[in-house]
Amino acid sequence: MRSFNTRQVFRLIHLFIGLTSGLIVFIEAVTGAIWVFNEEISSLLKEDITVEMKDAPKLSPTEAVAFAKNELPNRAVHGILYSNEAKPIEVIFYEAEPEFYYSIYLDPYSGKVIDRKNHKDSFFSFVLDGHLHLWLPPKIGTPIVSYGTLLFLFSIITGIVLWWPKNRKGRRQRLKLDWKPSTRWRRKNFDLHTVLGFYVSALALVFAITGLVMALNWFYVLFYSSIGGDKETAFIIPKNTSEKIPSENQLKPIDQLPDFLEKQYPTAKDYEIHFPYADSVSIYVEVSYQDGIYSDADYLFFDQYTLEDVSTPSVYGKYQDASFQDHLIRMNYDIHVGAILGLPTKVLAFLTSLLIATLPITGLVIYLGRKKKQKQRISTY
Repeated sequence: MRSFNTRQVFRLIHLFIGLTSGLIVFIEAVTGAIWVFNEEISSLLKEDITVEMKDAPKLSPTEAVAFAKNELPNRAVHGILYSNEAKPIEVIFYEAEPEFYYSIYLDPYSGKVIDRKNHKDSFFSFVLDGHLHLWLPPKIGTPIVSYGTLLFLFSIITGIVLWWPKNRKGRRQRLKLDWKPSTRWRRKNFDLHTVLGFYVSALALVFAITGLVMALNWFYVLFYSSIGGDKETAFIIPKNTSEKIPSENQLKPIDQLPDFLEKQYPTAKDYEIHFPYADSVSIYVEVSYQDGIYSDADYLFFDQYTLEDVSTPSVYGKYQDASFQDHLIRMNYDIHVGAILGLPTKVLAFLTSLLIATLPITGLVIYLGRKKKQKQRISTY
C-alpha cells in the first residue's frame, strides 16, 4: 500500500480544493475586479443629478415618502437619503423576495420627481449578482459562493506550504520568473502558478477572510471574538426608551430629524433616515462622510416618540464609541473592495483580483499536463 508524506498530503488537498472550487474562484475574482471601480465608472456613465439650493425648508421624511409613493404605491420604503450638498432627496424602495431595489429622486423643496433608478437593471447589478450568487437563485448560489470561498482560504494555505522550498537557494528561485529562451511553456505555466500565487497570497488571504466575514455568520462571530471583540455582531435596531405617543396634530418627531442632523453633522456628506418597522423600535439613521467609504459612518438611533438617543449593544453604533475590534469589523467591506485608502488600494485590489483569476487556469493546466504524462507512462509499459 502506497504511503504519503506530509507534502504529498498537502498536494492532494490542494489539488482537490482547486478542482472543486476553481470555477467559483475564477468567477469571484473576475467579478470582484470589475466591482472595484463600480462607483467611478457609474458616475462617468451617468451625469450627476444636482438641484438649486434654496433658503427654504426641505421636504420632511413623511412628505418625501408621500410624493414617492405616488410613483410606487405598493412598494416598501427602505429609507430616505438627504444630502448636505446640492442633490435631490432619494427615496429608496427595497423588498427582499422577490428582490426589488428602486430609487425615486425628488426636488427637496417641491417634491417634483427628478429621476428614477432601477438598481437591479444595470451592468454592475449583474456583476454583483455573479459575485454573490454565481447568477443562481440566492438560496442556491449564496452557500456555493460562501463555502467555495472557505475552500479557497484552505487552498491559499496549502499553496503556501507547497511553495515553501527546503533550502534558501530554492526559495530564491521561486521568488522570480527566471525564464530562458529554451524554457518550455509548461515550465512557464508552472512558474506563473507558483511565483505569482505566492506574491498574491497575502492579499488573497485578506480577500478570502473579509469575504467570509460577510458571507458566513459563524465565521464572522468567530473572527470578531478571536480578536477580542465583546459586542453583539448582529446589526441591532434597539427599542424605544419611552412609550409616549404624540397627538395627531403634532409634527411627527421623525420629520424633525433632517434639520437636526444637518445642524449636528455639518461635515457629513449625507444621512439616510429609516422609518421604524414597529411601534416599539427606534428610528435608525446612517450618517456618511465620504463617497465609497463606509467604515467611518455613524449609526444613530432615536426614540421614535421623543428623539432621545438610544444606545445599541451592536458593533454598529457611533464611530467615536467603537473599539479597535469594532473598527476592524466596520472596515471589513472597505478592505474587501480595496476602498480603504482610496484609489491606490483600489488599483491594488483590481490587479490582485486579476492575478487570482489566473491561478485556477494555470493550476488546471498543471493538473492536465501531469495526467497526460501518467497516461503516456502507462502506455509505454
